[in-house]
Amino acid sequence: MLGVANSCNALLQELQQIWIDIGETEAEKDRMLIELEIECLEVYRRKVDEAANAKARLHQSVAAKESELATLMAALGDLTIHSPINLEKKASTLKGQLMIVTPLVEDLKSKKQERIKQFAGIKAQIEKINAEISGYSQTADTICSLKFEEQDLSSRKLCEYQSHLRSLQKEKSERIHKVLAYVNDVHSLCSVLVLDFGKTVSAVDPSLHDTTLERATNISDTTLKGLQNAILKLKTERKVRFQKLKDVVTSLSELWNIMDTSRDEKRQFSRITFMVTLSEDDIVEPGALSPDIIQQLSEEVERLNKLKAGRMKELVIKRRAELEEICFKTHIKPDPSTAVDISTAMIDSGLVDPSELLANIEAQISEVSNEALSRKEIMDRIDRWLSACEEENWLENYNMDPKRYSGGRSVHISLKRAERARITVKKIPAIVDNLICKTVTWEDDKKKLFLYDGARLVTILEEYKLSRLQKEEEKKRAKDQKKIRELLLAEKESKSSPRRSSSFRSSTNGTTTPSLRRSSIGNPTPNLTTPRSYSGRHNGYFKELTKLSPGPLNFVSLPKEDTISFSSLYSSSEPGSPLQS
Repeated sequence: MLGVANSCNALLQELQQIWIDIGETEAEKDRMLIELEIECLEVYRRKVDEAANAKARLHQSVAAKESELATLMAALGDLTIHSPINLEKKASTLKGQLMIVTPLVEDLKSKKQERIKQFAGIKAQIEKINAEISGYSQTADTICSLKFEEQDLSSRKLCEYQSHLRSLQKEKSERIHKVLAYVNDVHSLCSVLVLDFGKTVSAVDPSLHDTTLERATNISDTTLKGLQNAILKLKTERKVRFQKLKDVVTSLSELWNIMDTSRDEKRQFSRITFMVTLSEDDIVEPGALSPDIIQQLSEEVERLNKLKAGRMKELVIKRRAELEEICFKTHIKPDPSTAVDISTAMIDSGLVDPSELLANIEAQISEVSNEALSRKEIMDRIDRWLSACEEENWLENYNMDPKRYSGGRSVHISLKRAERARITVKKIPAIVDNLICKTVTWEDDKKKLFLYDGARLVTILEEYKLSRLQKEEEKKRAKDQKKIRELLLAEKESKSSPRRSSSFRSSTNGTTTPSLRRSSIGNPTPNLTTPRSYSGRHNGYFKELTKLSPGPLNFVSLPKEDTISFSSLYSSSEPGSPLQS
């Protein structure tokens, strides 16, 4: 500045000298100096204005940069950069402030562009996944859609988008797995039912089967719903076919049982017959429920039905024999309407369909079998009672045997059995009473009579009790008459002479008593009535019942009292008899 001032003074002195040389007046000199000052002032003013304008522009630039910096900071959420107030403290000049702010703005701009790219990438993925889930093509421009979001490009917003993207990716993964699981179910069901898998899934969405398409597998709600409906239809079809197969196999099994089909003939259908024992969900074998298999079984059933028609009479006779065998074992009278002779006559005359007659016999077998189950407890008790009666009969025969104590080594075996028989015989009244109680309870429960070979069991038991009571009374009277006869005999012997007494004893011991014992062996104690007396199938225990005259049932027949019956009762009441009181 000093050099410039010296130059100006030198020029001014040179100008004044020129003016002197020219001869300018003082007034002219003052005027020209004033003009020179005015021109200098204008130059300074112009320079000042230019400097002021430059300052204003710099100030405006700094303000704009600071505003842009603040906007970028707000958009990016970056609060670590120094604020404009701090910048003014560090730099006093505008150019200095501008030099500090400009790099910051440029750096934030680059960060913004990177952030925009991040947002654009995430937004594009979000839009793509949303389009896949919704089932529509992606038409929105990701960048344009992000313009509404540029005021907030903070890390927090970016984390929100990333979190939203992860949740969508998780949902997409779950949907893909669900679609794959549904497709696998459709494939499995189509394999079991022998249906076209490609046609089935293509009806839902072509991308599920056509691998030549460039677009990804559709995971929309529409696709999932379509697959669910397809699976439901296939399961319904599987259920219908499985039930049809079970019905056919049931018919086939019934025909096998009726016709006694060999194991070799059954073996070719063993896989199918085993399959019907499984549940529907366990059937996964390809072609297991194909129409061909069901048709094959139906044709086999039809073939066996035709074969059965030719053997129906034989089957009816066979099943009737089985019915009679069951009735024989359970002592139930079979229905006479399906007897062999009647059934054969009806079949030969064509009055009845053999299938209906066979079905009727099957129903009777089922009914008798069910009744046999309900009668089992009572039948077991009847067997126990009959066994006790047999022991009683054996004991009576044993007591009437005069050689029962002279049997050699087998004596002790017979004695032990006799002891056990006496214990069993003592239990007979309790067995009978309990059996009556059980039978009455059964009749009350079933609302019908308990019949044993056509006769009511309670009646048999009551009459058995009566006959047993009459037998006991007969034994008691026999004992009393025996004592009277012994007293009379002793009295006669005491009045007779010694020779006559000796002769009488000899005559009595040698003739009378043996004849009575022989009579007692030939005429045993009257028999008791038991259920076996009512059955023509049991012989040898109570045969005399079959000789009774017709009319009301009378299961007790006692002979008149005479010397032989007294002798018989006397023999049966010897020591060791189970009926002695």
